[in-house]
Amino acid sequence: MEVKQAIQERRSVRSYEKREVPEEKIKRVLEAARLAPSASNRQLWKFIVVRDQKRRRELAQAASNQNFIAEASVVIAAVGLNPSHIMHCGVPSYAVDLAIAVDHMTLIAVEENLGTCWIGDFSQEEVKEILNIPEKYKVVALLPLGYPADKPKVKSRRSLKEIVCYETFIE
Repeated sequence: MEVKQAIQERRSVRSYEKREVPEEKIKRVLEAARLAPSASNRQLWKFIVVRDQKRRRELAQAASNQNFIAEASVVIAAVGLNPSHIMHCGVPSYAVDLAIAVDHMTLIAVEENLGTCWIGDFSQEEVKEILNIPEKYKVVALLPLGYPADKPKVKSRRSLKEIVCYETFIE
């Protein structure tokens, strides 16, 4: 699959089939994250693969009761291991690093005929407790992964003219 096609076909999936994702597909998704760039190539991250149904239900509850999260046969938690590192530009590196890695995972998932939904609406404390994550780390995202039960519609996007400036910022 071409990268452009994966970008165009990626959707936020909120309904999953009751079908297990084979380990080799999960490994390909995780390998995409491993290959993602990170600040100074530090790769200060962990990805927690959650298959246990009870734990997936607990994560769904910690994520504002978004029950579809528990429907996915896998949930991957993306964890930053150095949340105090701020890049020279003033932005925390862990958030950028994991955004890139999770995006890589979502695109490979499309190629594997899997669906994902980037989850940022969750209780940091509850997720850390459920997954036994030390307080000093930061969970950046939860990523349900599974076979889509349906195909979400294409959402409209703003035109390039509305979002791009050349040379200087223009409101």
